[in-house]
Amino acid sequence: MSVRLLLVDDDPQIGRLLKSVLDAEGYTIQIATNGQIALDLVARWRPDVVLIELRIPVIDGYEVCRRIRDWSQVPIIVLTVCTAENDKVEILDLGADDYLTKPFSVRELLARIRVALRHGARFHRDGGSVVTFGTLQIDRARRLVTVDGQELRLTPTEYNLLILLSGHAGNVLTHRMILRSIWGPHSENDLNTLRVFVTQLRRKIEVDSANPTLIITEPGIGYRFRPPD
Repeated sequence: MSVRLLLVDDDPQIGRLLKSVLDAEGYTIQIATNGQIALDLVARWRPDVVLIELRIPVIDGYEVCRRIRDWSQVPIIVLTVCTAENDKVEILDLGADDYLTKPFSVRELLARIRVALRHGARFHRDGGSVVTFGTLQIDRARRLVTVDGQELRLTPTEYNLLILLSGHAGNVLTHRMILRSIWGPHSENDLNTLRVFVTQLRRKIEVDSANPTLIITEPGIGYRFRPPD
Protein backbone atom coordinates (compact mmCIF):
# COMPACT_ATOMS: atom_id res chain seq x y z
CA MET A 1 0.00 0.00 0.00
CA SER A 2 1.46 3.36 -1.04
CA VAL A 3 2.08 6.19 1.39
CA ARG A 4 -0.76 8.71 1.53
CA LEU A 5 0.03 12.42 1.69
CA LEU A 6 -2.58 15.10 2.26
CA LEU A 7 -1.61 18.50 0.82
CA VAL A 8 -3.63 21.39 2.24
CA ASP A 9 -3.21 24.49 0.06
CA ASP A 10 -5.66 26.65 -1.90
CA ASP A 11 -3.07 27.78 -4.46
CA PRO A 12 -3.79 25.68 -7.60
CA GLN A 13 -0.33 26.28 -9.03
CA ILE A 14 1.43 24.99 -5.93
CA GLY A 15 -1.05 22.11 -5.74
CA ARG A 16 -0.32 21.01 -9.31
CA LEU A 17 3.44 21.36 -8.87
CA LEU A 18 3.67 19.41 -5.61
CA LYS A 19 1.22 16.76 -6.77
CA SER A 20 3.35 16.18 -9.87
CA VAL A 21 6.55 15.93 -7.81
CA LEU A 22 5.08 13.68 -5.12
CA ASP A 23 3.28 11.46 -7.65
CA ALA A 24 6.64 10.89 -9.32
CA GLU A 25 8.05 9.73 -5.97
CA GLY A 26 5.33 7.10 -5.69
CA TYR A 27 3.18 8.82 -3.08
CA THR A 28 -0.62 8.89 -3.24
CA ILE A 29 -1.79 12.50 -2.99
CA GLN A 30 -5.03 14.16 -2.01
CA ILE A 31 -5.40 17.95 -2.08
CA ALA A 32 -7.64 19.93 0.27
CA THR A 33 -8.28 23.56 -0.68
CA ASN A 34 -9.64 24.69 2.68
CA GLY A 35 -9.43 23.76 6.34
CA GLN A 36 -12.79 22.03 6.59
CA ILE A 37 -12.02 19.72 3.66
CA ALA A 38 -8.64 18.98 5.28
CA LEU A 39 -10.22 17.93 8.58
CA ASP A 40 -12.74 15.74 6.78
CA LEU A 41 -10.00 14.00 4.77
CA VAL A 42 -7.81 13.44 7.84
CA ALA A 43 -10.76 11.72 9.52
CA ARG A 44 -11.95 9.67 6.52
CA TRP A 45 -8.84 9.02 4.43
CA ARG A 46 -6.28 8.72 7.26
CA PRO A 47 -3.19 10.14 5.53
CA ASP A 48 0.30 9.15 6.65
CA VAL A 49 1.57 12.75 6.55
CA VAL A 50 -0.20 16.12 6.33
CA LEU A 51 1.47 19.02 4.47
CA ILE A 52 -0.37 22.24 5.31
CA GLU A 53 -0.22 25.90 4.35
CA LEU A 54 -1.34 28.12 7.23
CA ARG A 55 -3.21 30.70 5.17
CA ILE A 56 -6.13 28.68 3.88
CA PRO A 57 -9.85 29.57 3.76
CA VAL A 58 -12.80 28.50 5.94
CA ILE A 59 -10.61 27.21 8.83
CA ASP A 60 -7.02 28.46 8.91
CA GLY A 61 -4.02 26.17 9.21
CA TYR A 62 -3.36 27.06 12.85
CA GLU A 63 -6.82 25.86 13.89
CA VAL A 64 -6.59 22.79 11.65
CA CYS A 65 -3.34 21.74 13.36
CA ARG A 66 -4.90 22.25 16.79
CA ARG A 67 -8.01 20.22 15.95
CA ILE A 68 -6.05 17.36 14.37
CA ARG A 69 -3.91 17.09 17.51
CA ASP A 70 -7.04 16.69 19.64
CA TRP A 71 -7.40 13.13 18.35
CA SER A 72 -4.60 12.16 15.93
CA GLN A 73 -0.80 11.85 15.97
CA VAL A 74 -0.42 11.97 12.18
CA PRO A 75 2.82 13.83 11.34
CA ILE A 76 2.13 17.44 10.27
CA ILE A 77 4.58 19.50 8.22
CA VAL A 78 3.66 23.18 7.90
CA LEU A 79 4.53 24.99 4.67
CA THR A 80 4.80 28.66 5.57
CA VAL A 81 6.11 32.06 4.53
CA CYS A 82 6.57 32.94 8.22
CA THR A 83 10.18 33.63 9.12
CA ALA A 84 9.78 35.16 12.61
CA GLU A 85 10.84 32.87 15.48
CA ASN A 86 7.64 33.58 17.42
CA ASP A 87 5.53 32.40 14.49
CA LYS A 88 7.54 29.18 14.18
CA VAL A 89 7.25 28.53 17.92
CA GLU A 90 3.48 29.05 17.75
CA ILE A 91 3.21 26.60 14.83
CA LEU A 92 5.10 23.91 16.72
CA ASP A 93 3.26 24.51 19.99
CA LEU A 94 -0.05 23.98 18.17
CA GLY A 95 1.02 20.44 17.31
CA ALA A 96 2.94 20.61 14.04
CA ASP A 97 5.94 18.28 13.86
CA ASP A 98 8.02 20.35 11.49
CA TYR A 99 7.91 23.33 9.16
CA LEU A 100 9.40 24.44 5.86
CA THR A 101 9.77 28.12 5.06
CA LYS A 102 8.74 29.09 1.53
CA PRO A 103 10.37 29.04 -0.93
CA PHE A 104 11.83 25.59 -0.25
CA SER A 105 13.58 23.03 -2.41
CA VAL A 106 11.81 19.87 -3.51
CA ARG A 107 14.75 17.89 -2.20
CA GLU A 108 14.34 19.33 1.28
CA LEU A 109 10.58 18.68 1.22
CA LEU A 110 11.14 15.03 0.31
CA ALA A 111 13.72 14.69 3.10
CA ARG A 112 11.32 16.16 5.66
CA ILE A 113 8.57 13.79 4.49
CA ARG A 114 10.88 10.80 4.96
CA VAL A 115 11.70 11.98 8.50
CA ALA A 116 8.00 12.43 9.27
CA LEU A 117 7.24 8.93 8.01
CA ARG A 118 9.96 7.44 10.19
CA HIS A 119 8.55 9.27 13.19
CA GLY A 120 5.04 8.09 12.39
CA ALA A 121 6.26 4.51 12.06
CA ARG A 122 7.97 4.70 15.45
CA PHE A 123 4.84 6.09 17.06
CA HIS A 124 2.58 3.36 15.68
CA ARG A 125 5.00 0.48 16.01
CA ASP A 126 3.88 -1.98 18.65
CA GLY A 127 7.33 -3.33 19.12
CA GLY A 128 10.12 -3.79 21.57
CA SER A 129 11.14 -1.23 24.10
CA VAL A 130 14.71 -1.00 22.74
CA VAL A 131 15.52 1.77 20.24
CA THR A 132 18.92 2.36 18.67
CA PHE A 133 20.45 5.53 17.24
CA GLY A 134 23.91 4.69 15.96
CA THR A 135 25.96 3.69 19.01
CA LEU A 136 23.29 5.01 21.39
CA GLN A 137 20.79 2.43 22.62
CA ILE A 138 17.78 3.10 24.85
CA ASP A 139 16.00 0.24 26.62
CA ARG A 140 12.84 1.84 27.95
CA ALA A 141 11.58 -1.24 29.77
CA ARG A 142 14.77 -1.41 31.83
CA ARG A 143 15.42 2.37 31.83
CA LEU A 144 18.88 1.51 30.54
CA VAL A 145 20.88 3.76 28.20
CA THR A 146 24.17 2.64 26.66
CA VAL A 147 26.74 4.08 24.26
CA ASP A 148 29.00 1.56 22.53
CA GLY A 149 27.64 -1.03 24.96
CA GLN A 150 28.71 0.97 28.03
CA GLU A 151 25.95 1.88 30.48
CA LEU A 152 25.42 5.58 31.08
CA ARG A 153 24.48 6.93 34.47
CA LEU A 154 21.69 9.40 33.78
CA THR A 155 19.73 11.32 36.36
CA PRO A 156 15.94 10.84 36.19
CA THR A 157 15.56 14.26 34.56
CA GLU A 158 18.29 13.56 32.00
CA TYR A 159 16.63 10.25 31.17
CA ASN A 160 13.20 11.83 30.78
CA LEU A 161 14.66 14.54 28.57
CA LEU A 162 16.35 11.94 26.37
CA ILE A 163 13.14 9.91 26.09
CA LEU A 164 11.17 13.01 25.10
CA LEU A 165 13.65 14.19 22.47
CA SER A 166 14.36 10.77 20.99
CA GLY A 167 10.66 9.94 20.96
CA HIS A 168 10.19 12.84 18.54
CA ALA A 169 13.37 12.16 16.57
CA GLY A 170 13.72 14.38 13.53
CA ASN A 171 11.17 16.90 14.76
CA VAL A 172 11.65 20.27 16.42
CA LEU A 173 10.45 20.56 20.02
CA THR A 174 10.07 24.10 21.35
CA HIS A 175 11.60 25.23 24.62
CA ARG A 176 8.12 25.70 26.08
CA MET A 177 6.97 22.26 24.98
CA ILE A 178 10.00 20.56 26.55
CA LEU A 179 9.80 22.53 29.79
CA ARG A 180 6.08 21.85 30.12
CA SER A 181 6.57 18.12 29.50
CA ILE A 182 9.52 17.62 31.85
CA TRP A 183 9.04 20.19 34.62
CA GLY A 184 5.33 21.04 34.41
CA PRO A 185 3.23 24.01 33.23
CA HIS A 186 4.71 26.47 35.71
CA SER A 187 8.24 26.07 34.31
CA GLU A 188 7.61 27.13 30.70
CA ASN A 189 9.99 30.13 30.86
CA ASP A 190 12.88 28.49 32.73
CA LEU A 191 15.26 28.32 29.78
CA ASN A 192 18.39 28.30 31.93
CA THR A 193 17.37 25.03 33.60
CA LEU A 194 16.67 23.45 30.21
CA ARG A 195 20.03 24.56 28.81
CA VAL A 196 21.87 23.13 31.81
CA PHE A 197 20.24 19.71 31.42
CA VAL A 198 20.75 19.66 27.64
CA THR A 199 24.45 20.43 28.21
CA GLN A 200 24.72 17.64 30.78
CA LEU A 201 22.95 15.15 28.52
CA ARG A 202 25.15 16.06 25.55
CA ARG A 203 28.26 15.39 27.62
CA LYS A 204 27.05 11.84 28.24
CA ILE A 205 25.66 10.81 24.83
CA GLU A 206 27.58 12.87 22.26
CA VAL A 207 30.99 11.92 20.89
CA ASP A 208 31.95 15.61 21.03
CA SER A 209 29.55 17.60 23.20
CA ALA A 210 30.98 20.88 21.87
CA ASN A 211 29.91 19.83 18.38
CA PRO A 212 26.73 17.82 18.99
CA THR A 213 25.32 15.63 16.24
CA LEU A 214 22.35 14.10 18.10
CA ILE A 215 20.77 16.98 20.04
CA ILE A 216 20.70 19.93 17.67
CA THR A 217 19.91 23.48 18.78
CA GLU A 218 17.25 25.30 16.76
CA PRO A 219 18.22 28.90 17.66
CA GLY A 220 15.47 30.80 19.43
CA ILE A 221 13.04 27.89 19.08
CA GLY A 222 14.11 24.69 20.80
CA TYR A 223 15.90 21.42 20.05
CA ARG A 224 15.79 18.66 17.45
CA PHE A 225 16.99 15.10 18.10
CA ARG A 226 18.67 14.12 14.84
CA PRO A 227 19.25 10.37 14.41
CA PRO A 228 22.38 9.27 12.56
CA ASP A 229 21.80 8.53 8.86
